Amino acid sequence: MTSKQVVAVILGGGAGSRLFPLTATRSKPAVPIAGKYRLVDIPISNCINSNINRMFVLTQYNSASLNKHIKNTYQFSGFSNGFVDILAAEQTPDSLGWFQGTADAVRQSLKHIEKNDFEYVLILSGDQLYQMDLAAMIDNHKNAGAEITIATIPVEAREASEFGLLKTDANNTITSFIEKPAAELLPNWVSDTGAEMQASNRNYLASMGIYIFNKKLLFDLLENEKKDATDFGKEIIPGAISKYKVISYQYGGYWTDIGNIYSFFEANLALTMDIPPFNLFDNSQMVYTRARMLPPAKISGTTVSKSLFAEGCIIHAKSISNSVIGIRSRVGAGTVLESCYVMGSDFYETIDEIAENYEKGIPKIGIGDNCNLEKIIVDKDSRIGNNVNLKGGSHLKDDDYGLLVVKDGIIVIKKGATIPNGFTM
Repeated sequence: MTSKQVVAVILGGGAGSRLFPLTATRSKPAVPIAGKYRLVDIPISNCINSNINRMFVLTQYNSASLNKHIKNTYQFSGFSNGFVDILAAEQTPDSLGWFQGTADAVRQSLKHIEKNDFEYVLILSGDQLYQMDLAAMIDNHKNAGAEITIATIPVEAREASEFGLLKTDANNTITSFIEKPAAELLPNWVSDTGAEMQASNRNYLASMGIYIFNKKLLFDLLENEKKDATDFGKEIIPGAISKYKVISYQYGGYWTDIGNIYSFFEANLALTMDIPPFNLFDNSQMVYTRARMLPPAKISGTTVSKSLFAEGCIIHAKSISNSVIGIRSRVGAGTVLESCYVMGSDFYETIDEIAENYEKGIPKIGIGDNCNLEKIIVDKDSRIGNNVNLKGGSHLKDDDYGLLVVKDGIIVIKKGATIPNGFTM
């Protein structure tokens, strides 16, 4: 495969309501992950590591911060034809509506995409966490003489109904497909996923929402044959299986769909494991993001266990365990953090600003002194006062409490919220 053969299209997703309040002011691909990255950095990095350097990111909801991040991050050499371009939903004489689904988003963007010279279109999701050699997938597509390739992953029965499931023949050609089947239908969709996967009860082959289309077929499907279809998984793929050569490319590594607060929280905390399932320390699979000119993290008198710290942090906590601490985070003396994701802040307050706010009874940005926080996500630029006690868990009712939201027992402090001294939950 050469970079000139492929154009990648990264889908920005819908309103992201299941990730609220993290998506209240930003799109899903712009949500911070691992303390210093954005979700969109994952598919873009996978493309760059696979020698694919022409990418379009399709967005329509809360796209300002995503636009800014991409503009400030991905600038290729003047001697390269590489680019990462934002294509936002737009009203035109031919299309007065917003994107109605994944297929409709690509259809409305074809007039921009077709201006490039390419043979294959690689369609990716902007809200998944994985490391994958996409060049190998494209080579497999070419060598198999496929017209469409679907990346697939073996899953267990308890999660199978959340995905599109498929079955293949001995040549990995897909013979049948069903979108999110009911639990009672699952026995009919068991696949031979290989001995290793079957040993861990991963007996169902699920679509990862990653597709390769031959250029001509994609244009024909979206503009002629399926011109009213709005979704790839529900409409385009099921109809194509009986008419075209559609194959499965089985992936066996770590992959998670960041679809809700629980999966987002678990994916971040998993990064603190001794051997994490998603490896940020792999020279061959780098994760790229905006290069910030920040000082190193400063940690004073803190007991630290299994935690990640991004650049620019100032930490005086008593202890931090099983937590991810994002850029420019401040944590006060005597504070205990356990199983927390603190996103950090976009700027430093000056000493004068901190003193002025103190006189007004406003806590400084970050986490104050003598706090106890457990099972918490702290969104950016939040102010948590002194002696605050917050402990997530099943004892809490899922609800929006104004300054914070509880989902699946996880407390999410909203972006820019101010939690007063002594607040307890």
